[in-house]
Amino acid sequence: MFNQKRLIVSHAPFWHDGSSVSQRSFNIIVAAMLAVIPGIFQYGIPAVAVVSFSIATAMIWELIINRMTKRPASIGDGNAAVIGLMFAMLIPATTPWWVVLAGTFVSVVIGKQIFGGLGGNPFNPALIGFAILRVSWGDFFDFNEALVAYDPNFSMVYPLSALKFFGADEAVKTFSACDMFIGREAGGIGATCGIGLVIGGVYLIFRGVIRWEIPLSFIGGVFFTALLFKFFGSPGEYAGPVFHLVTGYTLIGAFYLATEDSSSPVNFIPMLIYGAGAGVLTILIRNIGAYIDGVVFAILLMNIMNPLLDKIRPKASGKVK
Repeated sequence: MFNQKRLIVSHAPFWHDGSSVSQRSFNIIVAAMLAVIPGIFQYGIPAVAVVSFSIATAMIWELIINRMTKRPASIGDGNAAVIGLMFAMLIPATTPWWVVLAGTFVSVVIGKQIFGGLGGNPFNPALIGFAILRVSWGDFFDFNEALVAYDPNFSMVYPLSALKFFGADEAVKTFSACDMFIGREAGGIGATCGIGLVIGGVYLIFRGVIRWEIPLSFIGGVFFTALLFKFFGSPGEYAGPVFHLVTGYTLIGAFYLATEDSSSPVNFIPMLIYGAGAGVLTILIRNIGAYIDGVVFAILLMNIMNPLLDKIRPKASGKVK
């Protein structure tokens, strides 16, 4: 027989830049700490307990699913830790342990693993967990009620609830945009310190972990939609765009939630449409919807649109002869 050389082929990618999932997860955790640490200083030991328990249980749920499905343990890539951290950043520091346990279960098992694991989830896992718990046990996510019940001397108020129940004029007079930007407001453990979220987001962009198109278009969608409501609405009916940018989940949504790999587009134009659409839906839900903050539901709705948006691709170069 002839000693023939066989053609050896391999699947894509054919060129690797040296990055890894674990490295990406590490960078996200480092960036998120710029917003989590101020939240810990503001809320104290309860915040440490919630963040630690959320990360730990998210990793445990992933390990259990790996064992049940006889797959290699994947907690070493850090993705489960990121999911647990993102979930903890959205919730109050007073959240009971069993609510955190249920949230991480839904996030990891239903939001991620049921679709095949890393890269297969069509929705942001942390948002799936938060949305289901928010609809099921909404009282635990009422920041004013939860934080004041824990500490009667806690004087901060959730700005978006004031906007919903007392009107734009009263909310704008009560809350300073500068104070809200540096975290002087009630809210999620890692969602109130706007300056930390922005610095962390810029760090992720420069590290190549996320692209700039989604955060910028998301912020632009929020800004211009809020501006239109302010301009065409009755005097004092709607808050201005700056108020909406520095409160609620706007900044964490722009840099950390909307940019999740598996549930967001990869092409340029789809990313702009995706981010802008989430920003527009955020203001629509806040101003005329039933929920106080619309970021979570807006991003989940755009996650559904992601497969369709990614079909918008640039035309191939060249001419037909």
